[in-house]
Amino acid sequence: MNVQYNSALRQSKSIRHELDTLNSKGSSTPGEIGNVSASVSSFTKTIDEYNRLARQEIFPKKQEEAFERVKRFRDDLSDFRSQIDGLKRAREDSQYQNNKTELLGRRPYNATPENPYANASTDNNSSYYAQNTPYTAGPLTTGSGDEVRESHAFREQAFFAQTHSALDEYIARGQAVLGDLGQQRERLKSTQKRLYSVGNTLGISGDTIRMVERRARQDKWIFLGGVVVFFTFCWLVLHYLR
Repeated sequence: MNVQYNSALRQSKSIRHELDTLNSKGSSTPGEIGNVSASVSSFTKTIDEYNRLARQEIFPKKQEEAFERVKRFRDDLSDFRSQIDGLKRAREDSQYQNNKTELLGRRPYNATPENPYANASTDNNSSYYAQNTPYTAGPLTTGSGDEVRESHAFREQAFFAQTHSALDEYIARGQAVLGDLGQQRERLKSTQKRLYSVGNTLGISGDTIRMVERRARQDKWIFLGGVVVFFTFCWLVLHYLR
């Protein structure tokens, strides 16, 4: 159980260091967020394993101490997840602002203004003037073609943002699966070593048992030979002393 506790403690310190580094940078890449998410997934499994071992502890004092450690680890885990969510939101907001700035920078002069009601009074006056004049004026537009292009661009931006979020999740899941496979590989190696050790122990035990059986048979024949020699000696003594 101490091994799991030390492993969880190292993982907690490593994740906190990574998050502090990402928060100080101000902007994070999907790969960096995915790496931290994978580390958090591995940390979660380590906590669950430590909690399982804590439930099997037979000494109440040690078990209580282990449960307190699990509680602290789970608090750290909740804080890590909230920080990761904050990094994802900050990245999405930064990407949205960059895309918006780029779109507005390429917008023509007569495109839709930032405030859609900026020319409301002018449009109303123009409409009133058009209704009270003897001739029919052409429709007033504010760059309808540009509005369609902007709407389409914003829809594309929303789609790309959702796609990037989905890719981040897939990357995080893939890295978490990779981390789980690594842990399983280490566990299989440890199990293999234990099996080898048990096999060697059983082999040594078998040799010892066979040696003991062989020695027991030898002792049996020695005892029988001794009995025969003793009775023969007794018969000879009795025969020649008469």
